[in-house]
Amino acid sequence: MAVDYTVIVVYLAGMLAMGWWGMRRARSKSEFLVAGRRLGPAMYSGTMAAIVLGGASTIGGVGLGYQYGLSGAWMVFAIGLGLLALSVFFSARIARLKVYTVSEMLDLRYGGRAGVISGVVMWAYTLMLAVTSTIAYATIFDVLFDMNRTLAIVIGGSIVVAYSTLGGMWSITLTDMVQFVVKTVGVLLLLLPIAVIKAGGFSEMKAKLPTEYFDPLGIGGETIFTYVLIYTFGMLIGQDIWQRVFTAGSDKTAKWGGTVAGTYCLVYALAGAVIGTAAKVLYPTLPSTDTAFATIVKDELPVGVRGLVLAAALAAVMSTSSGALIACATVANNDIWSKLRGAVRRDGGVRDGEAHDEVKGNRLFILVMGIAVICTAIALNNVVEALTVAYNLLVGGLLVPILGGLLWKRGTVHGALASVVVGGLAVVGLMATYGILANEPVYYGLLSSLAAYVIVSLATPATDPAVLSAWRERLAGRGTDSEAGAEPAAVGA
Repeated sequence: MAVDYTVIVVYLAGMLAMGWWGMRRARSKSEFLVAGRRLGPAMYSGTMAAIVLGGASTIGGVGLGYQYGLSGAWMVFAIGLGLLALSVFFSARIARLKVYTVSEMLDLRYGGRAGVISGVVMWAYTLMLAVTSTIAYATIFDVLFDMNRTLAIVIGGSIVVAYSTLGGMWSITLTDMVQFVVKTVGVLLLLLPIAVIKAGGFSEMKAKLPTEYFDPLGIGGETIFTYVLIYTFGMLIGQDIWQRVFTAGSDKTAKWGGTVAGTYCLVYALAGAVIGTAAKVLYPTLPSTDTAFATIVKDELPVGVRGLVLAAALAAVMSTSSGALIACATVANNDIWSKLRGAVRRDGGVRDGEAHDEVKGNRLFILVMGIAVICTAIALNNVVEALTVAYNLLVGGLLVPILGGLLWKRGTVHGALASVVVGGLAVVGLMATYGILANEPVYYGLLSSLAAYVIVSLATPATDPAVLSAWRERLAGRGTDSEAGAEPAAVGA
């Protein structure tokens, strides 16, 4: 294992080095939070694919393939579909808004007063997303070093917090690009063919497994529908995803670069399911589906290659964890703390006498949120339940007012607030009634959110025409934002 350990240590040291390098570039709020809004197509596509394909997509995707066969690809497939829909239909308009958070978009569209409440819901979602990614370090470090769970979480989480705090989005973008390459080589080019060959090829796999393992719909229609509802729609509105859209150098980059990333996700989904199916042939009686990835890597791959593939799994976890962490800190600082202390005007500026080092402030919030994420990850045990709560709140509370704001001009701030509150409370109440993992909370929560939005919007005065006019100007890319000066040329083109 010495060679494998060396590969992992070099990889982790490289992540910290890139964090240090990114610190030199992050000299303004725009550079720190959204990489100066100037990523080119290649870098944008790689980093977007990296953030959406995390530990759940890699370790969990292989586990679903182990349990259900090829239809186990549907969870990650739904993520890819959501990214494609976001890129094709919404990303260009989102990029032109020149904001930092989803809640800022809601304030622009509805004329204020929607940001703090929606910010709290989005903060809870990004926090739990970062927590679930951080918990996954325990699985990987256990395979690598037979390490105590708490120590594994502290080490893995500390590395992510370190490079994220140092350079913000620039550090995260650079590390994500490396992680994208490592995942592509480790999972698609090495683990996938080796797993199929070790299992005897597709003909042998078909001979040894039940036919439902090769049924594209074998996982069940209701499960597929739930995946689409939660993950596909979740991709449309998550702060972690939108913050990457904000990094695009142009609206065309956001659209076509995201389309490439979404297509890559579909390929990655199928690869994970095939690897899991091969693991079922090789190890038909594993105690847990979540151990399928680690088992096939540990037992079937040669020295060196094993270290690279485990680095790929670590890369998957770190990319999602760092993206969720900076999103959580951005929302906490810009949408909650700044508004509660009254320092930020509606136009995004800072009141006279209260100017401060915005980079330093955002860096501090990443550090604080990172420590909170690590502590929460140590305290929690059930990753699936935590992630389910996060996505249920996100979709049930924020999907309707966000998409409604983009698609329906009659929607009002009162309708948006009612939608967030009613949908969020309905989801929480139904999870308490039906159970956290039940499908009913997100179904009925989303319907109640939609009903509240439409009814209250129609029953209250329409949004001020001046607000809508300013909103249309921003959507067209002609509005004024708080970032002075022209943007530099795109990088990673």
